[in-house]
Amino acid sequence: MTSSLALARHVTDRLGYGPRPGDLDRVASLGVDRWIEEQLNPRTVALPTDFAARVANLATPRLSPLQVFAEYGPPSVRPLVAGKPTPDEIRTRNQRMQFVAQQAVQLRLLRGIASPCQLEECLTDFWFNHFNVFIDKGLDHLWLGSYVEEAIRPHNLGRFRDLLGATAKHPAMLFYLDNWLNTAPGSPGAKGPFSGINENYAREVMELHTLGVNGGYSQADVIALAHILTGWTIGPVRRPPVPRPPFAGFRPARAAVPRMMPLGPPGRGTFAFDPDRHDFSDKLFLGQSIHGDGIEEGERALDILAKSPATARHIGFQLAQYFLADDPDQGVVDSMARTFLSTDGNIRSVLRTLFRSETFRSPASIGAKYKTPYRFVVSAVRAGNVPVKNFRPLQGFMARLGERPYGCLTPNGYGNTQAAWLNPEGMMDRVSFAVALSLGHLPLEAAPDDAVPGMMAAPRMGGIVPAAPAQPAAHSPALDATALVATLGSQFSAATKAAIDAAPPQLKAAVVLGSPEFMRC
Repeated sequence: MTSSLALARHVTDRLGYGPRPGDLDRVASLGVDRWIEEQLNPRTVALPTDFAARVANLATPRLSPLQVFAEYGPPSVRPLVAGKPTPDEIRTRNQRMQFVAQQAVQLRLLRGIASPCQLEECLTDFWFNHFNVFIDKGLDHLWLGSYVEEAIRPHNLGRFRDLLGATAKHPAMLFYLDNWLNTAPGSPGAKGPFSGINENYAREVMELHTLGVNGGYSQADVIALAHILTGWTIGPVRRPPVPRPPFAGFRPARAAVPRMMPLGPPGRGTFAFDPDRHDFSDKLFLGQSIHGDGIEEGERALDILAKSPATARHIGFQLAQYFLADDPDQGVVDSMARTFLSTDGNIRSVLRTLFRSETFRSPASIGAKYKTPYRFVVSAVRAGNVPVKNFRPLQGFMARLGERPYGCLTPNGYGNTQAAWLNPEGMMDRVSFAVALSLGHLPLEAAPDDAVPGMMAAPRMGGIVPAAPAQPAAHSPALDATALVATLGSQFSAATKAAIDAAPPQLKAAVVLGSPEFMRC
């Protein structure tokens, strides 16, 4: 039998990034079932005024792909729209390009730490990882914010088919897995880099996004789907010369820049279908005939994938592995798959099936997951109720721990199992973070040094650094171990309590955050 306190702690750890001060009392007062329903319906939750203002202040992630490209895009495209740029303009524009990526990461961390809609933030993390794109592949550092805000977040709890379609058509995914280059050989538009079939997206959308590696598809289905998706590209459809050919193989690399991007009018959508590059022949896909009628072929193929029982099983397993256990109970996965099929892929209903299961609420499920680096860092900041203005120290530790935000190179995303993250070096780095945070040695309250695009930042690999003289660092406050233990619900073993008691006063909080219990959720 799971106690009410243990269950409250369990749901705040799994449906969110752990409790802040007072959260466990609120969950217990509201009731676990009501709190879960509140989390499943985040639009009913009032956002704190200061949090909403900070989110609104991070504006670039909410620009459309065309808007962000026109405003912050590569200096090399400026001759197309405003004459030849000066060296100072090129330098400023490079800085501003980095600023966009930095704001996308800041917004993710801000929401993870401070949003009361914690399940929504966990699902944004889960679905982004499921439909991963890599921040350092070409233009994707510009489009990450839009990808999260337009393709991922609005569909977190909706129909899986809508989420699948939104990611398939977003320029971040089109660019990352090269479908923007996918062209029928011999078609009128087959020229330059647009010269042939590219199977990257067709393969990954079946292996990773929908059916799963054992989902019953063949190489012939990969080829057929690639032909079905020819002409799905980044619009508007214009074809100035592109300087470099596409790379071979699925591994992400820096591909050619789609220089037609700034020529179109600003707008919310940048997906385009180019009939001159499409294969209009009939195809056979997963045993079903697809008539060659253009863009609707791709929509039909995505419908088939989204409705497949293999997809239901794959998505059920992935969600259960994230929220329940590394090796989730097969009965729970089967129940989730049945709900997926009976509700036309309604994600909210699938999660409700999981969260209401006896297995999810059993004592064996409590503490069964090992925290990823992202979850560990965010949960520590939340538990300590640490105010954060400067997110860069947190980003730095996450990168050091191996989970740089948006930094996974390969399409399968970061792992979320113990096997992926439990190792001696990682443990030492986690303890280092626990010590630095608990002692107040991180300059988290320093004013951000990139507040003015192009004025306070200079580019470097993986981020930006101050271009102007740095102000004295404003360090975060030291943490109180007694308050931490109260916030976390006294979950510690006798051995851990003894270690906390034996530690020097200034290190007691570090022992709490570095404890075996805090490493798990």
